[in-house]
Amino acid sequence: MRPAERAAWRTVMATHHYLGFRGFVGESLWYVACVETDGVALVGWAAAAWMVRVRDQWIGWSRPQPGARRKFVVNHARFLMLPDVHIPNLASKTLAHTTQRLSADWTAGYGHPVLVAETFVDPTRFAGTSYRAAGWTSLGLTRGFARRHQHYVRHGQPKPVGVRPLTPDGAAPLRAPFLTPALIGGTPTMLDFNTLNWIGPDGLRPRLAALPDPRHRRGIRHRLDHVRLLALAAVLAGQRHYVAIRDGIHDLDPDARRRFGCPRWGDTYQVPSEPTLRRVLQQVDPDAVDAILHAWWDTETRRVGDVLAIDGKSLRGSAHGARTRPVHLLAGMVQRTGQVLGPVAVDVKTNEIPRLRDLLAPLAMTGPIVTPDALPTQTATARFLVEEKQAHYVMEVKGNQPRVQDACVALGLEDFSPSGPHDRSGPRPDRTADGARDDRPE
Repeated sequence: MRPAERAAWRTVMATHHYLGFRGFVGESLWYVACVETDGVALVGWAAAAWMVRVRDQWIGWSRPQPGARRKFVVNHARFLMLPDVHIPNLASKTLAHTTQRLSADWTAGYGHPVLVAETFVDPTRFAGTSYRAAGWTSLGLTRGFARRHQHYVRHGQPKPVGVRPLTPDGAAPLRAPFLTPALIGGTPTMLDFNTLNWIGPDGLRPRLAALPDPRHRRGIRHRLDHVRLLALAAVLAGQRHYVAIRDGIHDLDPDARRRFGCPRWGDTYQVPSEPTLRRVLQQVDPDAVDAILHAWWDTETRRVGDVLAIDGKSLRGSAHGARTRPVHLLAGMVQRTGQVLGPVAVDVKTNEIPRLRDLLAPLAMTGPIVTPDALPTQTATARFLVEEKQAHYVMEVKGNQPRVQDACVALGLEDFSPSGPHDRSGPRPDRTADGARDDRPE
């Protein structure tokens, strides 16, 4: 419903629905179902019920999860078939159409999707047939309580609870230890922490355990690999300083802490304090940790067909005096995940061409597409990528390869047409209809 149409929707709902209508609590969407141009039904969706035991058990929520994830569940708060409308199967068809578009509409309106719809049926008035016909599942009865302000009051009228998943994954993302990027408004390049191997065989924690522990054994409360694991996970989640890392770790719920292998003392999973994080991170060997992280990340996130962009940059302000060359670094970036590979230093006695091999040689690559800039456009570079790394390449041709550049300029546009260079049907792209050459700029 458009905002200007809500007054009429509100009036009709308040007049004809047996519960009346005074408004919705929290986020809500209002719909009208039409046959051609005539409205036949009104549908209202609002924030989910605060606490429903059978629903929470069906989703699989642990105790702290509902508070942060209840917004991904939506309540079918009002459903009104307009008076004098008698169309077979209209109720179930209306429910089916609205649930198909509900998650996308919720994302457009509130910036996040909804994954599960819930409803409560008054058994003294309805049998719930239209919900079953529209694919809803009955979970059982409520306990007969209603929320009044900050308290619950028994009303003694348990109602059947129905749910319907709105996405193919259903409720699985709601019970996962970590919210997926799609639920938190992230980009497709964000990592899904649920899919990464943190503490299993060949996971990140066993790899970190191979590093030496420089601390004195007396007074140690947290294993070194455990502290490093939590810190690296916080950095991968976007934290950039000690306090932010501490806050990100302390905000983990019990399921996430268990997933990271946090030690359990009594009823809680313990995480390190900010001073502990600071001391441990100041003692690490950054090159060793970087090598472990990239090796693990390559195993976890690399896919066939990933695009690996290679480029070199000089660090501004790194030159000391007029005769000192600035520090020049060559690095790669996986475009899908934003993972930075390297960098490797390019000193004054060499250039980016041989250092590109040094950058890519230790990587376990599986069919990537490498896109360097113009400088490494060499036959040796192409042979190295194809024969030794089983990779593909897209290279830029400039003046450092004059013969190749001239050959590219001499090629006609038809050699790059979608139909292929051997299709000569129709006029050539660079010629007019009568066959004369068209020299107008593209």
